[in-house]
Amino acid sequence: MRRRTFWLIATLYFCQGLPFGFFTQTLPVLMRQKGLSLETIGMSSLLALPWGLKFLWAPVVDRVGMAGIGRRRSWILPMQALSVIAMVVLAGLEPGGNLGTLYAFAFLTNLVAATQDVAADALCVEMLLDAELGHANGLRVAAYRTGMIVGGGAMLIAMPTLGWRNAMLSMAAMLAVCTAPVLALREEPAHAPAQGGGTSLIREFLARSGSWRWLGVLVAFKFGESMGNGMVRPLLVDAGMSLPDLGWLLGTGAFAAGLTGALIGGALTGRLGQLAALRLFGGLQAIAVASYLAPALGHTGIATLTAVCLLEHATSGMATAALFTAMMARCRPGTAATDYTVQASTVVLASGAAVAAGGALAGRFGYPLHFAVSALVAAAALVPVQRCADLVDQRREEARRDTCGLAGS
Repeated sequence: MRRRTFWLIATLYFCQGLPFGFFTQTLPVLMRQKGLSLETIGMSSLLALPWGLKFLWAPVVDRVGMAGIGRRRSWILPMQALSVIAMVVLAGLEPGGNLGTLYAFAFLTNLVAATQDVAADALCVEMLLDAELGHANGLRVAAYRTGMIVGGGAMLIAMPTLGWRNAMLSMAAMLAVCTAPVLALREEPAHAPAQGGGTSLIREFLARSGSWRWLGVLVAFKFGESMGNGMVRPLLVDAGMSLPDLGWLLGTGAFAAGLTGALIGGALTGRLGQLAALRLFGGLQAIAVASYLAPALGHTGIATLTAVCLLEHATSGMATAALFTAMMARCRPGTAATDYTVQASTVVLASGAAVAAGGALAGRFGYPLHFAVSALVAAAALVPVQRCADLVDQRREEARRDTCGLAGS
């Protein structure tokens, strides 16, 4: 992969993972330590709602842009600046204060980051060659997970020392530094801005042959894994792990496992093909979810906790890299922001619903049944993957030809 492209992708997706990791991983731990219920923690996943609804404004990103700055850069740069500002504002909101105010600003931070993600995904679709898709998506997942681990693992380690204010300011500084590769980019206008009304681009994507079946695959593929993963941190807290211990486990071992898994998954997807990769990594993902039955049943030694966490992060990275590659292959240049975002929003909405359902299930029936059901749901996702085999391993040349007029052919 080209060096400049490598650093651009790495920093773009690190910037997205950093705040997302903090609000989905660190915040649930802090909430549990304050004695909040599993049901409340599960419902906090609604803070990530902008990531699921971003398809609503993705057509605007496709249609609007400043040629002098760059069609995609004219969105990415302001959104990254707003992310920095939002983190600075959040530094003044202590978690022990008004929970509603904190939630509101966390929601706004996710809204800004989700909009940056729409433009970043479109930029990647338009600048990457077909031969680069597997490796690039492995890097995207690795960089995103790195941001999540820094926000959700390293911040746990540093929180007792830094405190809330300095932790938020340090994340603002990291986001500011990561803007440099975007500033240096010279974006080439490869495709004319999309035309049509706000929802017409969404309708065009949905009218393409097999789109609804494919969205069903996206819902199923990550539902069981997200359902199980949403209760992992509360499980670790209830197992007696301290904030520093959680931080080292999630921020060091999990970081290495997730990054390695994503890079391996991206590389193998290019060699195995998208369908074979989805089958293989989807199966491994289900096994990883099932492995949490061990600590759920009382086996809470540090070796067991470390092993299951490493397995889950590694397989999740592999599966996500394969899924993102297949999603990107179904995008049409010119409407890449809308095409990719409709798919990504489907995954996020399904994942959020899965976490909320997992919180209710674990709160009522306990951890063992929760992880058993989650593993079964994850394994069942291989059925729709196989039934949609004809939609996988498409190259983007096919997506370019697959217009509304060909839908249903």
